[in-house]
Amino acid sequence: MKLAVIGAGAVGSSVVELASDHGHSVTAFADSSSAVIDSAGVDTAAVLDRKRTDGVVGGGAPEDALSAEYDVLVEATPTTLGDAEPGFGHIQAALERDRHAVLANKGPVAERYADVRALERESEGSVLFEATVGGAMPILSTIDDFDPSHITAVRGVLNGTANFILSRMATEGLDYEHVLAEAQDLGVAEADPTFDVDGTDAALKGVIIANVLSDDETEYTLDDAEVTGIQEISGSALELARADGRTVRLIAEVVEGSVRVGPRLVPDNAPLAVSGTRNIAQLETEHAGQLNISGRGAGGPETASAVLADIGRL
Repeated sequence: MKLAVIGAGAVGSSVVELASDHGHSVTAFADSSSAVIDSAGVDTAAVLDRKRTDGVVGGGAPEDALSAEYDVLVEATPTTLGDAEPGFGHIQAALERDRHAVLANKGPVAERYADVRALERESEGSVLFEATVGGAMPILSTIDDFDPSHITAVRGVLNGTANFILSRMATEGLDYEHVLAEAQDLGVAEADPTFDVDGTDAALKGVIIANVLSDDETEYTLDDAEVTGIQEISGSALELARADGRTVRLIAEVVEGSVRVGPRLVPDNAPLAVSGTRNIAQLETEHAGQLNISGRGAGGPETASAVLADIGRL
């Protein structure tokens, strides 16, 4: 496959770096201010080195990548809410050319799912978005394999930053602000961690799961989710939970058409009590019982592996 990769952050850069290992060539690569295009395949090592040293990937305009020669557009720009632009527009441009689109950007399928599917119906191209939920974990593809109509509920730990903070608070007896600062020093938390600690990121993933599980008549957006973050969790609350053989995790739940995210008490030895930045999703199925999918829910190479798995499916 020939790939046009839009977005040069950790995920987009990792897709560019790993594409050849999966038998693909990158014919276009764009960041927010530049692009490089070569129908025969760009020199990925040189392009990534230029990005690191000069801050740009090439001398072209970013929009030029959308009109390049490619089979699959990889949308890896930062997630935006509301109109989900510019990511939605990039998907639209690909589908209108009957090209495929593979997303790492959550915005279009969390905020404009019906619009994305409408564009897909009018196109010869397809849209896949495994990487939007759970990084390397094959959550959405497993739902698809079992058939969404046979999945009765999904719940899980879907944000590594929040889980790291709660894990450290519980094991070390530290308060929230102390562990947040530690997480920022380690690069586990962003300088502005709001999306992670207030539950928004986990809620977006829950909304995407709800859209995949729903029928074509129902669309979910972030406004439909009931969300509570972890900022008010105290060290003393975690100590009380530990004394009772339990701990607290930020759990996203998609059950009977509702999306809820918030701190929940879980037994210390339960599958949902994953520690550190690890993620887990539990799928409740009609005929196969409970399935647990656990792994690295974020990171450049990890999320890029989900993108490349989708390209392999195409």
